[in-house]
This record gives sequence, C-alpha cells and structure tokens, in this order.
Amino acid sequence: MNDREHLLKIIRERSLRTGQTFTLASGRTSSVYINLKPTMLHPDGARLIGAALAEKAAALGAEFVGGLEMGAVPLATATAAMSAVAGTPVGAIFVRKQPKGHGTMSLVEGLPEGEALAGRRVVIVDDVVTTAGSSLKAVAALRDAGAVVDDAIAVVDREEGAREGFASKGITLHALYRKSEFTDEK
Repeated sequence: MNDREHLLKIIRERSLRTGQTFTLASGRTSSVYINLKPTMLHPDGARLIGAALAEKAAALGAEFVGGLEMGAVPLATATAAMSAVAGTPVGAIFVRKQPKGHGTMSLVEGLPEGEALAGRRVVIVDDVVTTAGSSLKAVAALRDAGAVVDDAIAVVDREEGAREGFASKGITLHALYRKSEFTDEK
C-alpha cells in the first residue's frame, strides 16, 4: 500500500462518519462528516499528511504554510516538520480567530520578533473545506500582513463550493482528496 492509499485508509477508519445528519462549520447539513482531528493527531496520520502537504507546498514555492486556528495548527506543524525531513524547509504560521489578548496582541503567530510576512509566499492549509469561508478569514489576515497568498491546500475538499470560493479571491485550491473518494454523496 502506498502512502496515499495508507492515508486514505486512516482517514476512513478514524475520521469518516456517516449514517446521520451532521451540521458542518459552513452551516450546511450532510450525511457525511469528516473530522480530520483524529487522523491529524495520529502518528502515521500526522506523518503522512505532513509529508503530502510538504511536497505540495514545496512544488508551489511556499515559504510558509498556515491557516486559521485550530484546524491549521497541526497541519502547518506537521508540514514544517516533514518539509525539514525532505530537505525542502517550509515555515509554519497560524492565524488566530481573535487577536491575542495579552503580550504582543498578535493575530498571526509563528514569526519571531522582527520577521514579517510582507512579500512572502504563504500557502493556506486546511483540513476539510466546504465553502472556504474559514480559510478565507485567514487569507484576509495574511494579505493584510503583506503576505502573497495564491494557493490553498486542503486535505479533503467536500466539493461544495470551496474551489469557487477560493477562486473568487484569486486563489487556486489543491486537494489531497475529494469527498467523492469516500462516498457517493455529492
């Protein structure tokens, strides 16, 4: 079994739920729910996701990967670690939903004092995208910080408008998997 098939198996076993109606972050309902946290926090899941994202991020010329807390934090971390292993280092950052209420009051985390995102190429990472709404909040904050954001990578694209949502902001969505690979539901 290759790495892609192995990761798909882990996602099916640990993160795929069906058989009832679930409300998604987008507010939509579905009989298919993919909660990637159990996969992202599993040793093999983290390694395989990190390696796949690191390979894609390097191909896209990323200097950093990041996205909105909480889903992007384990993804960006695994990507940074596996990019170092692969010899193509990519930094990790994340965007808070609210500025930190103490210390530096930062909205974007991961950069040391004196380092900025202005002109730096950041690729958005997200676990599961439906409409891209959560990721686009991170895009806005990163672009406000001067980052160049042209690409996003999702572990799973639910195929419900995220590609178009990203495209409306000039961003190309790349997905490791599509919902249709897990189920017949569209």
